[in-house]
Amino acid sequence: MENTNTRQQKIARQIQRDMADIFGKEAAHIVKGVMTTVTAVRISPDFSYAKIYLSIFPFDRAQPVLEAVKANNRLLRKALGQRIRNQMRIVPELEFFIDDSLEYIENIDNLLKR
Repeated sequence: MENTNTRQQKIARQIQRDMADIFGKEAAHIVKGVMTTVTAVRISPDFSYAKIYLSIFPFDRAQPVLEAVKANNRLLRKALGQRIRNQMRIVPELEFFIDDSLEYIENIDNLLKR
């Protein structure tokens, strides 16, 4: 069990690095100049499904950018597949979510300043 968990963590970190690189290069036209950071990746035990959490700045453009990312899921999955094809037999299905923890922290900070 411990070995599987370690492998899951390694694969998740690799996908996180690769997706960050993809958003910086190949998918720059999708995010349209908005700062997009891959904050976390959670992968299923069988490596067939990955939840990717994105932090998008400025926050007010997060929803349109997330919709564009979801609309281009196939392109992003293909780009990821080209990068991880030597490590994994299958490319996981990707699902994207907004990680709003930075927005939450900023909101708390603003409330404390009042």
